[in-house]
Amino acid sequence: MQGFIINIRKVKDEDLIVSILAQEKVYTLYRFYGARHSILNIGYKIDFEVDATLKSSMGRLKDVMQLGFSWMGDFEKMYNWQRFIKLFYIHLKEVEHLDSFYFELLNKLITKITKQNPKRAMLEAYIDILEHEGRLHTEHICLLCEQKIEENISLVRGFLPTHPKCSYSKGFDSNHIEELFNEKSAINLNDEEVDYLWDIILQGL
Repeated sequence: MQGFIINIRKVKDEDLIVSILAQEKVYTLYRFYGARHSILNIGYKIDFEVDATLKSSMGRLKDVMQLGFSWMGDFEKMYNWQRFIKLFYIHLKEVEHLDSFYFELLNKLITKITKQNPKRAMLEAYIDILEHEGRLHTEHICLLCEQKIEENISLVRGFLPTHPKCSYSKGFDSNHIEELFNEKSAINLNDEEVDYLWDIILQGL
C-alpha cells in the first residue's frame, strides 16, 4: 500500500515509530534499525507493508520503497512541504480510520507544486480541507464582534473572519478572500499576503 510519512519518532537503539497517512487510515508502525533499511523522512511518499505478527499491539513497517517526485531536490519546496505535512500528524492524531480525501489531496498537491509556488498550492489545498471538514466560513461576519465585515477583512487561525481593528491583524481585500474561498484560487494575492496566510496555516490545520 502507499502512504505519506507525517511523523517520525526515534526510540531505543535508533529504532523508529513512524506515522503514515494512507488512503483510509493513519498507521503507527515500528521500524527496526538496520543498515539495509531505506532512509525515512517526513513528507516522503512510500510504498510499504505492515507485519502484524509482533507480540505488541503495534505492527512493524516492512518492505519500504520510496516513491519520489520531481521536486524532491528543491530545498525550498521540500522544506515547505515537510512543514505542511507535519501539521497532518497533529490534526489527525486522534483519528485512525478516515476517508480518502486527505491522501488524495496530498497526491494532487505533489503535481500542483511541480508547476506552482508551494505556499500558494498549499494555501489553496488548505481551503479544500476547511471546506471538506465544514469549517470554511464564507459569510463575512466578524468572529469577535459578530457584525458584518463591509470592507477589508482579516483572517485568524482556521481562517476565521474578523475586522482588522477587532483582531489587530492584517487586512485583505474582501474580494480577494472571497475568490480564495469560493474559487480556491490565490492568484490575486501578492507574495506578502500569501506569506502572511501561510504563517496562519502553520499555527495548525
